[in-house]
Amino acid sequence: MKTLIADDHELFLKGLEMILHDHDPEMEIISAKNYTDIFSIIEKDKDFDLILTDLAMPGAKWLDAIQRIHQTLPDTPIIILSAVFDKEIVQKTIEIGAAGYIPKTSSNAVIIGAVTLVLSGGVYIPPELLQGTNQNEFDLLKQVENMSPAQDVSEKVKILSPRQIDVIRLISQGKSNKQIAYELGLTEGTVKLHVTAILKILNVYNRTGAVVEATKLGLIKPIK
Repeated sequence: MKTLIADDHELFLKGLEMILHDHDPEMEIISAKNYTDIFSIIEKDKDFDLILTDLAMPGAKWLDAIQRIHQTLPDTPIIILSAVFDKEIVQKTIEIGAAGYIPKTSSNAVIIGAVTLVLSGGVYIPPELLQGTNQNEFDLLKQVENMSPAQDVSEKVKILSPRQIDVIRLISQGKSNKQIAYELGLTEGTVKLHVTAILKILNVYNRTGAVVEATKLGLIKPIK
């Protein structure tokens, strides 16, 4: 796995590198200290599985920078790690292509959990930002976050929509988020929200686990 990380504070950059290597010692990590570095790197090398970047850095305005990164590497998930914690900014980053937004105050476990979720095709939004918001596209995630942790999975699955069952079925066929979006007539961002809700409802950490659990629960037919 190859990851590009970027931050203009060297201490945080080194700390993030340690967190990722502790999680996956085999991960190849390329570092950048500003947006100029990022642009230079991704113009020459587009073979990245993940990008984790600070929001406010020298080299470009963040809105233009995230859009440019996403346009250059449209299939590479981007996670924002930032000290800026504003609902409107978080929503805007997701709208322009980011797949996650992690506050810099988050624990190592939260960072790794968010990375795992995003790599599974979901989108990570800090739970506290889902409270009290009227953003319709986040309604599914708000519903999931409000579920009781003690609630049985068999009870949780009752809130899965027919559309989410369709998403699980297509995941079981090995379809990517982009392929699922095309087949179901959805945006890729909406598919990511469905995937996030599915993983949380089924209490699994990746797409394979979702398929296994959905099969056990009889939500989809076993793969032959």
